[in-house]
Amino acid sequence: MQSTVPATVSIVSDSSHTLIRCSGAWTFPHLSCVAHQLKSLQVILPLTWDLSDVSELDSAGVALWHLYNQTFQKNGFHSEIIGGKEEHLQLFTLLYPSPHKDKFTPKHPSWLYVLGYKTFSAVQEISHFLNFVGEAFVTLLATLRHPWQIRYRSIAVHIVTAGAEALPIIAVSAFLIGVVVAYQSVVQLQKFGADIFIVDMIGISLTRELAPLITAIIVAGRSGSAFTAQLGTMKMTQEIDAMKTMGFDPFVFLVWPRVFALMIVMPLLIFFADLVGIFGGMVIAQVQSHISFAEFIHRLQGTLAIKHFMIGIIKGPFFAFLIATVSTYRGFQVSLNTESIGHNTTKSVVNAIFLVIACDALFSVLLTELKI
Repeated sequence: MQSTVPATVSIVSDSSHTLIRCSGAWTFPHLSCVAHQLKSLQVILPLTWDLSDVSELDSAGVALWHLYNQTFQKNGFHSEIIGGKEEHLQLFTLLYPSPHKDKFTPKHPSWLYVLGYKTFSAVQEISHFLNFVGEAFVTLLATLRHPWQIRYRSIAVHIVTAGAEALPIIAVSAFLIGVVVAYQSVVQLQKFGADIFIVDMIGISLTRELAPLITAIIVAGRSGSAFTAQLGTMKMTQEIDAMKTMGFDPFVFLVWPRVFALMIVMPLLIFFADLVGIFGGMVIAQVQSHISFAEFIHRLQGTLAIKHFMIGIIKGPFFAFLIATVSTYRGFQVSLNTESIGHNTTKSVVNAIFLVIACDALFSVLLTELKI
């Protein structure tokens, strides 16, 4: 009868990575030595557990691994597991369902495994986001029945930080967009002697599409990332947990004030971007085609229908809602390490910009079908 080898661990580390090789029988009678080894381990971010040489595993071995893995993670070390056998994976999953940050992957995953894992992660992410939005709306309905609970002062503060303080960067961006559109348009229109139509192109394209989109992208990169970083820092320092303990709803105090503030201020920012962008187009029309400001404004009054302006303004609250909900959701997803703040802030900006562009495309298709 083959004798059972007691559990052991060996550590291989360099300046940027730590690999812990586990071997032997990780069962209750053979864990005394490995417990002392793990207690004296010094790890370096990131941490990988290699279970390829583990011959036996029971619930005591999994519990011991979980204890020290949680200790390392509390110290700020991200970890993953490689090389586990199928029966080991089932036992890990049964006793400690893996959270999103603890990846239990084969040592050499196939493309099919990677595709399935990423698809499952994406579906799970969408499900969590929809749960977040649903919980936020339930909280909103409860709050509307007691209007005095709405954080009006917090909304005003976020209107200033997300709106008034964003005016300079929006002004510069909108002016340059107007200049670029006008300059590229006039070069082509001059070939046909149709310089005056530059007014039509600038007025309609800026108010209907470009100004709302550029404003939303700037707000997503500036205010959306700030929302995620603020809430992520509060999550990491356990301020949100303290709020829940004291009976304060984080959705009332942290989420909805930001959503309301952004939905209020976004149409105003779009209107401001319209004015500055059209002014940039006027400057280029004057310089390149000698169209005076008075002539430009007169032509603009006859060609720019109010519907184009209103379509751009109406898009604002929709874009603002997407940006605010995604950024606050990502803030709540931050875990107890600084690396997670940067990771979720990046995902917040990327997700918000993608949803804004998708929403704008949906508006374009819908309005075209309605012939508006």
